[in-house]
Amino acid sequence: MTGGPVPRRQGGPLVVPALSVLMVLLLAAGWLMSARLVDGVPALAVATGRTAASFLAISLVALCHRRGWRDVRTAFGRPAGYVLLAFLGFFAYYSGTLLGIGRIGASRVGLIVSLLPCLTFVIGLVAFGERGTVRKVCGTVLAVAAACGYAAADGPGHEAAAGTGALLTGVLLALGGTFTYALYGYAYRQRMADVSPLAALPAITGAGAVMLGLTTVLFVPLNGVTAADWGGVALLGAGLTAPVFLISHELILRRGPLYTSAVALIVPFLIRLGEWTLGWAGAPGPVVLVLIVACAAGVWLTVGGSRRADPAPSGATDADADADADATDADSATDQPSGIRQEQGTS
Repeated sequence: MTGGPVPRRQGGPLVVPALSVLMVLLLAAGWLMSARLVDGVPALAVATGRTAASFLAISLVALCHRRGWRDVRTAFGRPAGYVLLAFLGFFAYYSGTLLGIGRIGASRVGLIVSLLPCLTFVIGLVAFGERGTVRKVCGTVLAVAAACGYAAADGPGHEAAAGTGALLTGVLLALGGTFTYALYGYAYRQRMADVSPLAALPAITGAGAVMLGLTTVLFVPLNGVTAADWGGVALLGAGLTAPVFLISHELILRRGPLYTSAVALIVPFLIRLGEWTLGWAGAPGPVVLVLIVACAAGVWLTVGGSRRADPAPSGATDADADADADATDADSATDQPSGIRQEQGTS
């Protein structure tokens, strides 16, 4: 099913920065809480519980907005779309990253997830017609290089060393989950760009909870999980994951997947600082702090700036003007993101 034209997002110039900061803080808190939970709860059970709790929380909010019920029905009327998105953004992403945490720890998994802008950039260029600029390439390279330097400078010191097999398995699991989430951002814009995130997410999270729940029931022993554990998982899903997904999906529609994933590159460093603050690890040294600054600079180069697009030529459509604005990194929060394609055929 093909959606209509993507509406311009409303709000002032501070909406996108405020949403970005809130998303980053909630993501970092979610990773730290996930790391604690997977110490005593199977990773797939954590993924199932947090997704189910997210589904309930988001659905409750959606029910309170009667004007959006039509969009909710529209989203549920696209089974091919929401099943694909549930697989990419919930089943594959959470399975890969949470199983990876159990093998190599939250800091290393967070570092791998920080490669998301690079994967998003490549996927966008190859498969979705995104336009690349020298600044975006340089910013992504700088940020990823700083992340790799961070791994070399701070990797083995604050977590127990894993065996080679477990390390390789954890890296591949986390990398696979990160790749599917990079693809998810573009698939979401294709399949659900004409409905609000609040309307689309009940269908997507519901399908994801069913996928993860069936897998957990069939393959994961749950006899050691306590009521307190399930309470923590529910808090993770309803209190942290649900708002993160609402915010990140709004940012995808306002500024695109590359912007959203690039902002999230800051998260692994906040995780490291959070581990220090909570007493789980020692203080980061000066080299690590320099790398944090370098990473932040790379993020700014990738998504920031204040250049504006040249005026669209006479006869150009609004979509063409918006695509040109994104290609030159115009910083208006109300610009439609580039690269949005309409689906072909029916879903």
